[in-house]
Amino acid sequence: MTRRVEVMEPAPMVGVPMPEPDPVHDCAECRALARQRETARQERDHTTVSDCNVKIRRHPHGIQKDS
Repeated sequence: MTRRVEVMEPAPMVGVPMPEPDPVHDCAECRALARQRETARQERDHTTVSDCNVKIRRHPHGIQKDS
């Protein structure tokens, strides 16, 4: 049996968006992601812009992996 809902669910909590990350100047991968992000922005592809921001933010600059 289906239960009738009398009230709406609470609104989702939304915060202030994070600032867009700057690519590391001497990192070829960051520069490529920044170019891809700009192309996506011009094409109004906001999903790809967001994906590029995440990838730039998570790119491990100067982090050495244990051997």
